[in-house]
Amino acid sequence: MTNILYAGNPAQYDAFKKHLTPLCTAQGITLNWLDMDAPKADVDYILYAPNGPIKDLSDYPNVKLIQSLWAGVEKLLATQTVTTPVARMVETGLTQGMADYVMGHVLRHHLGTDSYSFAKAGDWDETPPPVSSDRTVGILGIGQLGMYCARKLAQFGFPTIGWSRSQKTDDLVECHSGADGLIHVLSQSDILVLLLPDTPDTKHIIDVHSIATMKEGASIINPGRGPLIDDAALLAALDNGKISAATLDVFDVEPLPVDHPYWAHPKVLVTPHIASATRTKSSCETIVQNIARGEAGQPFLHLVDLNAGY
Repeated sequence: MTNILYAGNPAQYDAFKKHLTPLCTAQGITLNWLDMDAPKADVDYILYAPNGPIKDLSDYPNVKLIQSLWAGVEKLLATQTVTTPVARMVETGLTQGMADYVMGHVLRHHLGTDSYSFAKAGDWDETPPPVSSDRTVGILGIGQLGMYCARKLAQFGFPTIGWSRSQKTDDLVECHSGADGLIHVLSQSDILVLLLPDTPDTKHIIDVHSIATMKEGASIINPGRGPLIDDAALLAALDNGKISAATLDVFDVEPLPVDHPYWAHPKVLVTPHIASATRTKSSCETIVQNIARGEAGQPFLHLVDLNAGY
């Protein structure tokens, strides 16, 4: 019997139980779904999300794994001292959803469709946009999720360059790292996509100085983390034309306050943190893999570096 504690959004409990239980049974694992008031020493696995009922994960002495139900783990790590292994959520629905969002808005910026949305009667400029092979897309953050998006863009025909803390290699994506690599990606990108985690090192990675290195008229898409952008710096760059447009899905404060300048700015599209989300059914396929590995004494998948914060 494997004891599992669901500590995610209560509204999704029944769906997770419905999908995960038979998957585990097929692996020869019998799940015992514990109540929140069960003895903490009995818990083997915790399914966790910050919008769930548990605020302190430090007092579960026998937990083998905290399986995050979100791709990001910064809220978990920022508020607690965690020594138990933590796995971030990597699943096909979340990954495909992010790729759909990134591709859709890259194409929107590439084709300049906003100009047609706001066109006045009689506007008739027959100048076509560049083809995809003439538009460079940069990705800051080419981990598993970012690299998937980068490869999709490259397969579509965009020259795609990426940056990460550690050097990566890929046959479709030009990969960079380090301070010089960051400057290269910033300076070469016509469209810049932000998919970095929220850490002290990435806070305000888009600021006055980084914007100054970017191409005139470049655009920014941020489905990653709100703190990646210095809002005042971006607003100033939008106003002076250095940045032509921004699509923003994440913010320092969410929901975005109704009086925030982004709402009324003509060059900003605000989306309400919908770039991607964990899909219950497909995420259970990831969860069962990790439970099976834990029961077999094998290494877990998608473990978080607790020191690095991602």
